Amino acid sequence: MLYAILKTVHVLSIAIWIGGMVFTQFFLRPALMVLEPPMRLRVMHALLGRFLNAMLLIAGLTVISGGGMLGRMGIQTAIPLEWLIMAGLGGIMLCVLLFIRFVLYVRLTHSVSASAWAVGAVVLGHIRKGVGINLSIAVLIVFITLLGNTA
Repeated sequence: MLYAILKTVHVLSIAIWIGGMVFTQFFLRPALMVLEPPMRLRVMHALLGRFLNAMLLIAGLTVISGGGMLGRMGIQTAIPLEWLIMAGLGGIMLCVLLFIRFVLYVRLTHSVSASAWAVGAVVLGHIRKGVGINLSIAVLIVFITLLGNTA
């Protein structure tokens, strides 16, 4: 029963994390291009503040639930290789998320506060690249774990 709860929390957390990145990258960001740069940066700043804080909670749930499943599996049998790869790549995703939230988003906050729109646009581009990296890693993780489960 505990394992089923951990797996459910893990899968839902991942779905929210990936879904949020897809929505932001491919739907919201392009739609905001109709706004003037100052307004676009203000909207993205407000959105990212909420999104990144929620993603910190989601990432925490992902780590806790994944660690719990690894611990329970490790007690019973050998941990599958794809799980270890998933955990390693997930650790990289967490580092990218932390960099985006605590370095890049802080820079964006300063840019928006100072009305430094050109600087803010550059920072927002770096955030977009970081989210793209995490989205690519997430897709790779899903691919690896699903291939591992077919054997």
